[in-house]
Amino acid sequence: MTAKAIDMRWCEGDLPTGPGLGGMARALALVESASPAELRGCASDILQASHGLAWVACLYLDGSGRWLGSDGDDLRFDCDDFRHPYAHAIRQDKPLRLGLLEARSRLDHPGFQGQVAELPSSLQLIVRPLRALDGKREWLGALAMGGEGDVLARLEEDPEFSAFEALLCRLWAGLTRHLGERQREANLRRSLAQLNDGARRQALAERLAGDLLGGSSAMQALRSQVVRAAETNLAVLLQGETGTGKDRVARAIHRLSSRREGAFMAINCAAIPESLLESELFGHAKGAFSGADRAREGLISQADGGTLFLDEIGDMPLPLQAKLLRVLESGRYRPLGASEERRADLRLVAATHQPLRERIRDQRFRADLYYRLGQFPLSLPPLRERSGDIAELAAAFVTDFCAREGREEVGITPAALRLLRERDYPGNVRELRNLIDYACAMTRPGEDISPAALPAQADVEAQPDDDGSASTAPAKANVESVKDLRRALRDYEAELIRQRLLLFGGNRALAAESLGLPKRTLAHKCRQLELDAK
Repeated sequence: MTAKAIDMRWCEGDLPTGPGLGGMARALALVESASPAELRGCASDILQASHGLAWVACLYLDGSGRWLGSDGDDLRFDCDDFRHPYAHAIRQDKPLRLGLLEARSRLDHPGFQGQVAELPSSLQLIVRPLRALDGKREWLGALAMGGEGDVLARLEEDPEFSAFEALLCRLWAGLTRHLGERQREANLRRSLAQLNDGARRQALAERLAGDLLGGSSAMQALRSQVVRAAETNLAVLLQGETGTGKDRVARAIHRLSSRREGAFMAINCAAIPESLLESELFGHAKGAFSGADRAREGLISQADGGTLFLDEIGDMPLPLQAKLLRVLESGRYRPLGASEERRADLRLVAATHQPLRERIRDQRFRADLYYRLGQFPLSLPPLRERSGDIAELAAAFVTDFCAREGREEVGITPAALRLLRERDYPGNVRELRNLIDYACAMTRPGEDISPAALPAQADVEAQPDDDGSASTAPAKANVESVKDLRRALRDYEAELIRQRLLLFGGNRALAAESLGLPKRTLAHKCRQLELDAK
């Protein structure tokens, strides 16, 4: 006869017991429970049958510590929702006693109301918070009981009940820890298997070659690192010059990861005004600020279960850096104007072309966020360090242009390819792509790209002055012809910015840095001076 059968016979009065041994059958039934869920069910059955209680529920606290669950149904009770009695007991860390009539009138949580809907209003309720008795005394859940007031009073005063509750908590904590240890061991075995799976990694890296182009040793190493990063849930920090393909690498990591079925959400922190960036990331509640006529989900919420890509993380304002750090450490965040916190399970990939260590020294970037972001750092090589990839990249860009424009495939003459290899590329792969698009547009159908189709290097570099020195400033205006100082200054500023953008192939980040301006300021001036439309 099993321990559970023995216990149920004992509960029904069929099994005689001698002095001092009345609780052994119940204890054995609890001890033989194979899982926390089975233990909770056994404890509830014993209490209800042995003490004539009308209702017993044993709820568990989930791993996040945010909500309580009930075995056998989909009920969930938020620990910060005080419309049910479990939140009061958990938050106050002491038993809660109240009449069922009072509970029905004061506590309007629909899940709780459904639990007690069929109970007589004359009954009393007790909710007892449960936690481990040793170690860190971690929270386990809550025990709720409904019955006649005198029955519940005698039960709580009974030392046998105290022993029963202590045994329940010890067994529950032990089973939970044992299952957690087994899960960690399984994860370790899985991780070791992944580490030894070199052939699979090599196949994935080769598959990436179609998107992260280049046969150079630098690109082969990068693709291998991308595969490694994708196997983990670590935060990834992509560092490299502008135009090196950080967005492509971020998408590749997501595509190869276990989160590939989830959303990939991306935002450029330098392109969004500081006043709007927090709302874009965290979302906002209705009425959070002027114009917020409805609630809006932020990118963190949308990336739950997937990947969030933060480009130009170095431009994120310091107050937002602190909030992002909390999301990374706890998975919790609060939308603007919201009263409750939310949780998000996401993988963060961040990118920057800026030297973050220097920004830390200048107190413009948080050191703790830098180390949290850099759990898996990846450096992207500039094009000058893999010039052997230029021919492959150029051919791929030509194919892409012809497909987009509906033109017949064209080739590149050896002379043109030689010029491409000899050029400097401050804008890296993005600049090379722009050059190829221009050259394709300048090449007649049926012909190959020749040196004549490529813009001369001098067109995007500083022009020499009469004394031979390089200059990027506009030509000096005739002082006597100036009639409107403000107009003259505006024209001079516009021409200076126009030439600096030309110098860097339209790359605003490099142009802004060369002028000593923040990128946002340069973007604002381009709009103000109507340079965007030219």
